[in-house]
Amino acid sequence: MATWVIVVDDDTANLKMAGHILSKNQMRVTALKSGTALLEYIRQHGMPDLILLDIKMPVMDGFETLERLRSFEHETGREVVPVIFLTADEDADTETRGFEVGVSDFIRKPFNPDVLLRRISNIVSKQERMLNFKAEATTDKLTGLLNKVTAKSVLTGMCLAHTGCLMMIDLDSFKLVNDIYGHDMGDKVLVCFSDLLTKHIPVASKAARLGGDEFAAFCRAMNTEAQVAAFTQVLNEELLKAAKAMMGENMEIPLGVSVGAVFAPEYGTNYENLMLLADKALYQTKKHGKHGYTLYSPDAESAEPDALPEMDIAAVSSIMGERSIPDVALELDKDEFSYVYRYVMRYLIRNRKSACKMQFILEQGDGIGELYFRELCDAFGEHIKISLRKSDVFMRSRSNRYFVFLTDIRRDAVEKVAEGLISRWKERNGEGLHIVYESEFVGTDAVQGDARRTPLQIAVVTGEETLLASLTALLQAHAYGVMPVTSGEELLSMADAQLPDMILLDAGENGFRTLDQLRCLKPETVSIPIIFMMADDSPENVKKALSLGTAEIIRLPVIPELLLHRIRSLHTLAMLEETHTETKK
Repeated sequence: MATWVIVVDDDTANLKMAGHILSKNQMRVTALKSGTALLEYIRQHGMPDLILLDIKMPVMDGFETLERLRSFEHETGREVVPVIFLTADEDADTETRGFEVGVSDFIRKPFNPDVLLRRISNIVSKQERMLNFKAEATTDKLTGLLNKVTAKSVLTGMCLAHTGCLMMIDLDSFKLVNDIYGHDMGDKVLVCFSDLLTKHIPVASKAARLGGDEFAAFCRAMNTEAQVAAFTQVLNEELLKAAKAMMGENMEIPLGVSVGAVFAPEYGTNYENLMLLADKALYQTKKHGKHGYTLYSPDAESAEPDALPEMDIAAVSSIMGERSIPDVALELDKDEFSYVYRYVMRYLIRNRKSACKMQFILEQGDGIGELYFRELCDAFGEHIKISLRKSDVFMRSRSNRYFVFLTDIRRDAVEKVAEGLISRWKERNGEGLHIVYESEFVGTDAVQGDARRTPLQIAVVTGEETLLASLTALLQAHAYGVMPVTSGEELLSMADAQLPDMILLDAGENGFRTLDQLRCLKPETVSIPIIFMMADDSPENVKKALSLGTAEIIRLPVIPELLLHRIRSLHTLAMLEETHTETKK
């Protein structure tokens, strides 16, 4: 599908020029002459892939238009569309203000066709990758439903804002599908059921896979028992029909659906509380025959909720094993944790196994309020739970501290586990928390140690001593590691021994030659983002730098806010790509 670009400029000549350049390169172009026209157009026709927006326009300038556009996206729950400002000025304050309000880039008029196309291509490509990463981070890979973490956020909002029914849904006897027909068939059944669930939940409802064969859904405007009964019946009938189509009519597994349901706001609007009530209702369904539903009611709660009816050992095992164990770490309170800790330590000593004790300490980031800090500390516990193995155990020792017990782990894997957990948190939640940790290995080669997050290492390459000193001070003040380099030859030599995470390269006298040699002689550096600093950002120089694989271009003298913005953006994208690659493996 062709890239769709909306160009907004009150100058007809600029609109025609941009339209000609983009259309000639197989892009879909919409030309509009004001910010008001843009806002009206997207309400009726949807959002483009990118917007080219002139800053200086009568009535509503580019800054006000961008502010209203972002408000519209927020109110309607749409993805943020990248915006490039068009300007004939070279005002540093304007650029700084633009990046502060979320503009993706600036393009100077009159347009240079090659630079215009390259900038648009780079930004659209980055946007697509970011959206793909976001989709992978929020959806269950197998079924395409919301994953457990995202479900908590989305369903929490729905419970607060809408009337309806929150359900916990289990597949009955699903384990037998895996045991008899194999896990590939089990996956097909899960995908099939997810499709049925998506098909039959009401409009504007949401469904999620919590793990294994456990699902959840919030069905808007489902307010009667008759609706819940009909919904459960159709899921059971269609799942069994589809399963026999996949496994054969002689399939005898009692595959079905058990539902525990609770109405909101009748029994509250807090997602976690409602999930507990739905879980109690689901237990009753499982207890009384499965393949059905139970609506939560306080009167229906057993006086002895944890007791099982009289049955033999096989029956007890069946009920206890029917519900899949969540693929998450075990969170315990302090009293429970102390019993488990003492038991596991005795087990380790007796069987000569290894483990690691870790403590994560959370500190308040700059500009973060106390209330939001507490919310982030709460969320970090959930992050630990879903990031570690189901054999790992943890507790919250203080409001800003978590104590983790990693079982059966090699000492050389401890740092990788900790750093991976921290980096994934920061990718998804930003820098609101400063996270440090300490670790103590337990085993025959026990080594007590303390680890800290390694900062991003940036090579600053310039022969200008004043520029090198100022950039070093700026980056170190923002907790980046700096590798000062005074020449291209020194950079090439350094690359033999140690590669930086990012390179800040001064065009200077030999910058283009250095960049060309680096890419040719050191092919392993192709994945390292390079920010090219140049005093002469003529279209010819910009085109040349982009053709050599430069990730970003900064004009000299450097605007600190702009440089930091570009570094953060490139680092975020690099981390997402790294996580994506590791997940694929």
